[in-house]
Amino acid sequence: MKTLILGAGYAGLAVATKMKPTPGLEATMLERNPYHTFETRLHEAAAHNTKVTLPLAPLLKGTGVNMENLTVEAVDLDRKEVTTKEGKTFSYDTLVVGLGSVTNFYRIPGLAENATELKELKDADEIFSFVNRAFTSDFVGPRDIVVGGAGLTGVELVTELAQRNELLAKERGLPPFAIYLVEAGPKILPVLDDALRAKAQATLDSYGIQTLIGHRITQATPTTVTVQTADGASRELEAGKIIWTGGIQARDIVKGEKLQKGPGNRIVVDSTLRVPEYPEVFVVGDMGLGLNQDGKPVPTTAQHAGQQGRLTGKNLMRLAMGEELRPYEPNTLGEFVSLGGLMAVGWMKLPWNQKLAMTGGLAHVMKRASEWRWRSSIT
Repeated sequence: MKTLILGAGYAGLAVATKMKPTPGLEATMLERNPYHTFETRLHEAAAHNTKVTLPLAPLLKGTGVNMENLTVEAVDLDRKEVTTKEGKTFSYDTLVVGLGSVTNFYRIPGLAENATELKELKDADEIFSFVNRAFTSDFVGPRDIVVGGAGLTGVELVTELAQRNELLAKERGLPPFAIYLVEAGPKILPVLDDALRAKAQATLDSYGIQTLIGHRITQATPTTVTVQTADGASRELEAGKIIWTGGIQARDIVKGEKLQKGPGNRIVVDSTLRVPEYPEVFVVGDMGLGLNQDGKPVPTTAQHAGQQGRLTGKNLMRLAMGEELRPYEPNTLGEFVSLGGLMAVGWMKLPWNQKLAMTGGLAHVMKRASEWRWRSSIT
């Protein structure tokens, strides 16, 4: 059974590292980078140049999975072919698609052209470089930073940037720049309850971050962002760096005449994460539209991507051995938001569907524990 695994994000890497050499199973991973990126820690790399990658080759030892560093360009389900940017074409008996998501700029004029994303290591490097340049004596132009989107990524990013801002201002004797967090919706961090959200907002305020709730970005230029309130009032913000974390959508890279897609361009999958019309194809992570026990879409989070990947790795071995596949049963273990340094807020799941809310250092430890669990699952 010739199997291709596309992508080494949280889902794809979980697939590969859960596998073992199995008779009749020949697996190859296609991934453009020779490393795995901890995307949930890119905000730390952006502010502090923290190392957030692991080389892939050692992680794949003993799995029976070969790796080729190639960039997937097109996936044709009807022809059962995968084409790479480098010109190589692969056929398959079984396919796992874990190519993740791309940023959704919602067609806001000028935003895609002028905003930095936070999806890859190069994005974090670009932000880190700007912050350092902004604290040089010969820097010319606006220094303020505008971050669009007050979800997990946006909030974690601005708090880390605020800490770096304060540190460099003291070290170099220059005034700090302003940080704006712009959110079109009625609240920050919709994944949290009101009490935890209030604590997070208080932390943002203590850093001096200017949170603009109910403000929609309507236009961006290289040095400005225009925001509009619900009553139609507009305001222009000067920005030396614009960062957009306000939305994602699945990569539009998989084609098939019978393929069904849902919201966010996600591919509809069944209970075993296979495409019903193409049962030889598994879709995991951000690209797949799986449903939870209540019939609602599974969130596009790292913990769910890891769960889907681990199940799919085991299911591939079951498939090769002629065994019955197991269904995916999503399990949200909790959600923690880093707020810079040793500060965090969040909750963890308890028995009988209870939740335990945490703040401060304990929440920070639980946030780190999720990364340790992830590391242990792939090594």
